[in-house]
Amino acid sequence: MLWIKAFHILFVISWFAGLFYLPRILVNLAMENDATSTERLLLMARKLYRFMTILAVPALALGLYLWLVIGIGRGPGNGWMHAKLLCVLLLLGYHHACGSLLKKFEQGKNTRSHVWFRWFNEVPVLLLLVVLILVVVKPF
Repeated sequence: MLWIKAFHILFVISWFAGLFYLPRILVNLAMENDATSTERLLLMARKLYRFMTILAVPALALGLYLWLVIGIGRGPGNGWMHAKLLCVLLLLGYHHACGSLLKKFEQGKNTRSHVWFRWFNEVPVLLLLVVLILVVVKPF
């Protein structure tokens, strides 16, 4: 079980690296006017999105295994797990939103400013904070 936890944490950290960095690339894309730089940033964003999607799969699969098979977070007094699962669903939505925003940049249809993307970039930080508190403190 400890090996599964270790790999779950590893893949979650790796997925979050993408969730932190891709919106930062989107900030730069929103500010860029040079076609060559835009193409380079789009290439970086595409590759990162693909890779972070691959990393999310084992993170989620191992988390589900820990929850459904091993039984971590099941039973009475584990309301924290339901809150954590809600945060995970929000993170999956955020991941999907990153992909949608990337497609808009690829199509030249972005309408959002770099300031909006800077605020958007903070969402995974806040969700990570909530998840960490839920998992470590288990407040309910």
